[in-house]
Amino acid sequence: MLIRVAALGLAVLVAAPAQTDYKTDLPHPRLLLPQRRARLVKRERERESMRWIAFQTLAMGKITWPEPGFALSLYHVATENPEPGRQAIQWALGPGSDLRQLAIVFDWCHSLLSPEERKRLAAKIQQLLEKPGAAGIASMRARVMAAVAVSGEIPDAGARHIRPVVDEWWKKQIAPKILAGGNPVDLKDHMPLFELFHVLRDNFDIDLREDAAKYFTTIPAFHILAHYPAPYPAAENEYRIPLMKLHGEPDTRESVRSRTAGLMMVAYDNNAQEVQFVQGWLMQDRFLMKSSYGIPYEYLWANPYQPGLSFHYLPNVFHDPSSGRLLIRSTWEDDAVWFYQAEGVMQMFKDGQIVNLGALKEAVVMGNTTLLPAALASQFQVGGADVASRYYVIGLEAAKRYDLEVEDEGIREVLTDRGGVAEIVFPPKRTAVVRMKRSPVE
Repeated sequence: MLIRVAALGLAVLVAAPAQTDYKTDLPHPRLLLPQRRARLVKRERERESMRWIAFQTLAMGKITWPEPGFALSLYHVATENPEPGRQAIQWALGPGSDLRQLAIVFDWCHSLLSPEERKRLAAKIQQLLEKPGAAGIASMRARVMAAVAVSGEIPDAGARHIRPVVDEWWKKQIAPKILAGGNPVDLKDHMPLFELFHVLRDNFDIDLREDAAKYFTTIPAFHILAHYPAPYPAAENEYRIPLMKLHGEPDTRESVRSRTAGLMMVAYDNNAQEVQFVQGWLMQDRFLMKSSYGIPYEYLWANPYQPGLSFHYLPNVFHDPSSGRLLIRSTWEDDAVWFYQAEGVMQMFKDGQIVNLGALKEAVVMGNTTLLPAALASQFQVGGADVASRYYVIGLEAAKRYDLEVEDEGIREVLTDRGGVAEIVFPPKRTAVVRMKRSPVE
């Protein structure tokens, strides 16, 4: 099965209304807790769900939270107990320096802030907003969240800090790169990106995905396939490990953020079929996050009442010629062979370990899909499968023409994509010797 990404050039840029002042007077909370999610958070506590019990157990143990502003504020929202909210405020007015968490404390604990505390915390947030920030998605997300939280407290916070993110950074830098076939959204950016999506839609009815709609339709499938097949067992739960660009011991916090991104995708568009596959992929109890870093996100975002589709029916090949991304799994089992090419990274996972692709000396058969290194493509045999067979030749020159000489058929031309991949399809039961070489005609 194959997911084919349609040409991104057909996507239409949708500009934000010119009159948008990015000012909100919505009541608090404004960040990530619209009424439907706030109700779910409290319902999970009332029903004493396993997520609530895991969260409560750690909170009652008086642990030191890795993200105290976020965790304590959420516990206050869930229990309506002012004590954890006061602790969050104490952290925010004291050592707290993470702009995103300061915004959450200001927003979720707003009713507990005295006028003097509100003034002090707003001033602290404003001071951080005035500092030059990084251009990455996480930084832009934090700035938007902070400006939304203090809208009404700081004059023109939206116009000064949200408009540059939406109208300049996103619409003039990120969206055009996507439409041109680039991939400026790293896998690690999925969580902050969807937080940004939620905040902008909840407060301004702006959906940034519309600026590159076809690309974002494929994000859920790409997200699933970008995780290694084998789960990682930890003391608290099992983790699915997202692509690691550097080999080594898995970082479970990256896994937490990646799972959270999937949960946020479901919450953002739960009627889309591709998102229902994500829900089916997420709702397995063995992956429920129970660590002090993960459980607040699990409790906030997971919706076990949302129907999902079995991810076993999701196509296990993702190919986007526009950006050169190619992801393949041989099966949906934990022992599957897995290949990833995107964002300048090429990896294979086989027999429980990452394979050195430079040492790959033979074709890798993955169901009815065959992965063929360029060094073996000068001549290869098509074996006559009962179903159509698909070959991906990797490691070729990008965006170049190649001549394909198929036995008893003649020569046909193949164009590689931006990642140097040539896709070749043969009909069922076809057997032939195939030769491939660079075309002399450009």
